[in-house]
Formats: sequence, structure tokens, C-alpha cells
Amino acid sequence: MSGLAIGSVSIGLILILVYAGMYVPVALTLISFLGTWFITDNLGVAQSLLTLKAVETIRSQEFGVIPLFVMMGLLVSTSNIAKEVFEVANHYLKRLMGGLGMATVAANAVFAAITGVSIASAAVFTRVAVPEMLRFGYSPRFATGVVAGSSILGMLIPPSILLIVYAFIVEQSVGALFLAAIVPGLILSVLYCVGIYAIARFSPATVGLAPGGATLAVAGGGAVAAPMPSQVDEDDGIDAAAALQRLLPIFALVALVIGGIYGGFFTPTEAGAVGALGALVLTGLKGMLSFKVLWKVAVETGHITASICFLIIAAGMYSSMLGLSGIPGELEAWVRGAGFEVWALITIYIIIILLMGTILDSISIMLIVVPIFLPLFQAFNFDLIWFGVVTIIAVEIGLLTPPLGIAVYVIKSTLDDDRISLKDIFIGAAPFALMMFMVMLLVIAFPGLTSVFR
Repeated sequence: MSGLAIGSVSIGLILILVYAGMYVPVALTLISFLGTWFITDNLGVAQSLLTLKAVETIRSQEFGVIPLFVMMGLLVSTSNIAKEVFEVANHYLKRLMGGLGMATVAANAVFAAITGVSIASAAVFTRVAVPEMLRFGYSPRFATGVVAGSSILGMLIPPSILLIVYAFIVEQSVGALFLAAIVPGLILSVLYCVGIYAIARFSPATVGLAPGGATLAVAGGGAVAAPMPSQVDEDDGIDAAAALQRLLPIFALVALVIGGIYGGFFTPTEAGAVGALGALVLTGLKGMLSFKVLWKVAVETGHITASICFLIIAAGMYSSMLGLSGIPGELEAWVRGAGFEVWALITIYIIIILLMGTILDSISIMLIVVPIFLPLFQAFNFDLIWFGVVTIIAVEIGLLTPPLGIAVYVIKSTLDDDRISLKDIFIGAAPFALMMFMVMLLVIAFPGLTSVFR
């Protein structure tokens, strides 16, 4: 078999193994090793090449950014920060139709700026926001849909683990990707709030509101006319000074990390270290820090970091094997020979990601698809930072789409409520997946949105 044929077969085998349940980096490593062996017809060369690639991939000190931001997010998740941000946001937004939903989005946007993991946001706000929305008569579908949709902000608003992984795959600046994602993340947050208000205004039964604005008791995703206490009438005991006092440490931490990168005071790795220290201090001031908590965070940080590094190493091996096979060069020649326009190439790429998003997790999609298309992006002189933001948004839509929809499954398992089915959560999340798609198209049409801060 030719190298091109071996490379083509290897892609199919990887997909088969992943769909069969094999851990993605194991599948990538195994097929990369076998593919390199068959292409070179030399076992020793395959061993040496992949060993060298594994060492080269993660020996840079820049990889220190991964455990630092992971630790920062885990420390923040152990405190009551998410609950406090939600309470303050609800205080200012509760008088609007769908105000609790907007408060969830606003709180998730702030929480995303200090965690960077969508799954963590989904789990935390399922406990914090969903019970409150159900208590005030919001429909289960809408309540869980808001949490599912807004949790995605954790992978777009920096610092984001997915942005870090993409940066290492395409060998681009982590800091530049962080800065590029700020405006699209804010646009998505605002669009979510506008969408929530529009749904509450024009389809109140979907939210759980009567046409006049009164709430409805809802069960199983359907509205049943039964007056509930008005959210507006309940005094939460929060004044402006108290709100500022609660949010000031959180905003200070965000400003320290993102502002430090933007101002050129820190590299991303240094910002991660400062952020982790700040999160440690903040968690201690909240009275949530103990040796048991610190040990748990340290162990979980190690597990997550090892997993991510294994993924990146496997992606590096996979890229090397593809390069040896000649697939990138053949694909580029075919695209140029077929006369594809740039927008046609982008459309094909997005469609592949969206289709794979229905059955694979975010990092797996990037590890499989990006190395194949990367040479094409470079040949067409794409801005890889801009296209990274587009890729992240496209990949994250998969967290809300069936049958996999990891964010939906996290919410379901966290709720542990048989009255709310997976179907209800998927239906509730559908409008937010559509809004994400709209923002992705906006970023594609206006690349300048990713260069405002860089």
C-alpha cells in the first residue's frame, strides 16, 4: 500500500476505534505508530520517530499553563463564588422578563472567566440556578436549557482549556487566542440574554410565564396554569454596596489574569500562576479551604493535566504520521485543483465538525480534524487565531446536540430528577445551540471581531 492509502485507512480506523469506545489518545497513538511503521516499513524508525515526537511535544515550559489554569478553575469551583455571582446578577435582572435566565447567563459569563471548563460550569449552575428557576415557575426545559447553553461560555471566554489545547495543536500563542475570544464570548453572552428576553416576551409558555408575565407551575416540560409567587416581590436583601463587595474580589482576579496578559505584564503561564495563587487566597478568604480540599484539588489537577498532555502528545504523533503519508499535500492539491473557494473550504470544515459533534467530545474532534485541515489553512493563509475561535464555537455546539451532548448529560446526572428527561434538556438547549451557530457565522463574516484586543 502507498503512504496515501495507509494514511486514508488510518483515519477511518481511528474513527471506528473511537466510536467503539476506545480512549481517543490511545486510538491516535496506536494508529499513528502502526501507520508510521507501515509507511516507513521499519519498526525502529516508527519507534524512534514517535518517541521523539512525544518528547518534543510537551517539553516546552509553556505547557505549565495547563495545570495552573486547571487548578485555578478547580479552586474557584470549590467555593461559593458561583452562587454569589448568581445572586447578585439576579438582584439586578429579576425585574426583566426571563430575568433569572439572564442572571444565569451573566453569572456563567463571570464564572467562565475564572474556570475555563464548560463541564464544571454546567455542574455548578445546575445546582445553583435550576432549583431557583423551578421555584419561581420556570419550565424545566427552559431552566436546564439556559444552564446548558450558558455553560458553553466556559470554553470560549478565556481562560479556556479548549483554547489552550488548540493553541498547542496549531503552535500558536495561547495569549493571542485568549484575547481573540473575548469579544465573541461577550457577543454570545449578550445574544443569549436578548434571546431569553425574546422567548419570554413572545413565547411565555416556553419559559413558564403567563402572557401577562405571571409565572406558571410546570411539570415535565409543559406549562400548567397555576400562579406562583412573583420573583420581583421577594426581597433578596442585597444592596448596591453588598453587591460590589461580593463581586470585587472576583473581578479583581479576572482583571489580574486577563488584564495581565493583555497589558503584557504576564505571559499566559505566569498569568496562570498568578491566577492559581489568587484563587487559592480567594477560596481561603471564603472559608472553604482545608488540607482535604487542597489535596483533592491537587490530585484532580494532576489527573486532568495528565489527560490533556496525553491528548496533545497523541495529536502530535498523529500529525507526524499524516505528514509522512502525504495526505495533507494531496488534500491541498485536490482542493486547489478543484477550484474550491475559501468559503467553500470553511463550509466543509464546519459541516464536518458539526456532524462529529453529535457523537464525539470537543477535544476529540479537534485532535482528529484540525491536523488534517491545518496544512490547508496555512496554504490559504488563514489567520489561525481567528480560525481557532471559529473552531471552538463550532466544536462547542456539539456539547448541546444529541445523541452525545456532554453538557446535557452532565446536567441530567447532576439533577438526578426523573421528572426532567434528557429529551427535555436537549429541547431546552436547542435555541442556545442555534444562537451559538449565529455567532459563529458572525465571527466568520467579520474576522475583525477577534482582533479587537490583539
